[in-house]
Amino acid sequence: MIRRILTILLLLGPAVVVANLLGAPELVIFVVAAVALIPLAWIIGEATEHASHHTGPGIGGFLNASFGNAPELIIALLAVNNGLADVVRGSLMGSVVSNLLLVFGVSMVAGGRGSVDKVSSLVSLGLAGLATALFVWPSVAGRSGDPERHSLAVVSLSIAIVLLVLYFAVIVVALRRHHRMHVSDESEDFAGWPLQRSLIALFAATVVTAFVAEALVGTLETFSERAGISQFFVAAVIVAIVGNAAEHGGAVVVAARGQMELAAEIALSSAAQVAVLVIPAVVLGSFALTPLPLSFRPIEIGAIGGSIILTAAVLHGGKTSRLKGTILILAYVAVAVAFFLAGDR
Repeated sequence: MIRRILTILLLLGPAVVVANLLGAPELVIFVVAAVALIPLAWIIGEATEHASHHTGPGIGGFLNASFGNAPELIIALLAVNNGLADVVRGSLMGSVVSNLLLVFGVSMVAGGRGSVDKVSSLVSLGLAGLATALFVWPSVAGRSGDPERHSLAVVSLSIAIVLLVLYFAVIVVALRRHHRMHVSDESEDFAGWPLQRSLIALFAATVVTAFVAEALVGTLETFSERAGISQFFVAAVIVAIVGNAAEHGGAVVVAARGQMELAAEIALSSAAQVAVLVIPAVVLGSFALTPLPLSFRPIEIGAIGGSIILTAAVLHGGKTSRLKGTILILAYVAVAVAFFLAGDR
């Protein structure tokens, strides 16, 4: 039923493009574009999953890492191009926080008692924690003087390169570990999509996502003004959740089916990927547009750091429960309220 609804909602992507070309009201375009990103993120995930059955775990993992976060990456680069630096940082930071607190919390409430892969969870939280520690450098420097100055962008570029190198090194080790631990249960007559269909769907969905994201970013300021809420809140909460909605739903669904280890892997690895892959990739890409410094506000650094610490504390012992999930959800609500009250710079 859910898959059928998502398939029908794919029509919203072309609808957004047409509405944007015809000059529809910006408020309407923003809302429709936000909803349209959900099925597009889902189809990108589906296509990469099916493609991985043909390419093997190594290339499959690369495809998932490259395209699974495509909506967030595209939104961020378009916002950079539009001069919305705070929106970029807010949406990326909000993505990390929502994965750690909201997605993982809802997954635990849906799945109840279970266990997680301690090593994998520790690696994901460790990567996110290391990235946050490195972000403190330009963030503190950005509190005095112009937070968008070029020197901070250069510092951020060095941090981005270090994190990308670290990410790919960890990916290689992780793939080898999972290959040793797990034997694929897919039969040779796997009835998934042919590789050609998977790649075509992946390419088409990514292209439509770029147009939809452009419409979303182009109308974000109008939506923020009409709704009476800050652009920071729209980016850190609304855009961050929408950009990950399909992935979030996947974690909750597998958790409800009793696969808490897989749900934890999705939520925690997604947070780590944004911190050490997507954010550095945005910084690198921004140098072709307008260099982006990673000068996060104190509330952003505090939110990421606090989320990592709380999630690590909740996972102490490697067990999950509905109570722990509720704690994470309440923590996310508190963070969202803090973002709402913080407003723009």
